[in-house]
Amino acid sequence: MQDKQAKLQRAREVLQIEADSIIALKERIGDEFLELVEMILSLRGKVVITGVGKSGIVGRKIAATMCSTGTPTVYLDATGGLHGDLGVVAEGDLLIAISNSGEATELLNVVYAAQDIGACVVALTGSAQSTLAENSDLVINVGVEREACPLGLAPTASTTAALAMGDALAMVLMQSIGFTSKHYARFHPGGNLGQRLKLKVHDMMRAGDDVPVVGEADTFRHALDVMTSKANLGVVLVTDHAGALAGIITDGDVRRLLMQNDQSIMDRSAGELMKRGPMTIEADASVSEALRVMEKGTGKGSITSLAIVDGAGRPAGIIHLHDILGRGKLMI
Repeated sequence: MQDKQAKLQRAREVLQIEADSIIALKERIGDEFLELVEMILSLRGKVVITGVGKSGIVGRKIAATMCSTGTPTVYLDATGGLHGDLGVVAEGDLLIAISNSGEATELLNVVYAAQDIGACVVALTGSAQSTLAENSDLVINVGVEREACPLGLAPTASTTAALAMGDALAMVLMQSIGFTSKHYARFHPGGNLGQRLKLKVHDMMRAGDDVPVVGEADTFRHALDVMTSKANLGVVLVTDHAGALAGIITDGDVRRLLMQNDQSIMDRSAGELMKRGPMTIEADASVSEALRVMEKGTGKGSITSLAIVDGAGRPAGIIHLHDILGRGKLMI
């Protein structure tokens, strides 16, 4: 029993050491990171990431993440780079060299060669005084206080820190260029999201009793009941006396209305409180078009639900962003 507890305790210690290393990066990140972001955003060429050993594995993953989130990036194995693969580097590229020690011979030789070609070099290193740092245009310090390895030899916390910094870079770049889920699907045509976006709205929409609908004469209280009972879509559609779609009440509307502290609000009619002219989409439209409409929104921001109406303008269904992204009730 003690042996089991000792193993669990050691595992927890490793996780804590690595977590502490990432937290330390959070406190340290600053102007150099912002400079790197701007360098990439204004880049004439592409990003090339290189490394040796475990750092190379981290570099490969960072490159893959950046590629899939809108930043053209390739990975260059440092050893292969010295035997012809350097041909991937061109003038105007940015080379991110990853090395905890900053002294790996193969990596340094790739750096020198890339600079001769005309590439800019950024060091992602644990040693700001290393040879790599001294020969780079910009240094991002990802040093850690200690490795989780009890011998202090196997790269553990240091590789975790470098990987986390790479993820931070990729996500900031993704947001900076306005990368959306539609772009992500374009780069992942074989993935689940890519396949979903090829479907039609009628393949994915909620219909029948799953559609939250009330009439204009129904009370706000009833509208809230319907809204909360229909799979938590956060909206309720409002129809006129003929059953045609007249408006919508969203959870945002509910919050704003309740903040008015109007004691009569619950007994007022849905027709009085709804927003008229909700956005709709045809059942035969593609799911990718539905996603585009949601992202474009109403001019005041994106939306999360679209109503589908029949030929008479009556609600025939509803599609929610969670349905498209796979977190909703309907799973394709």
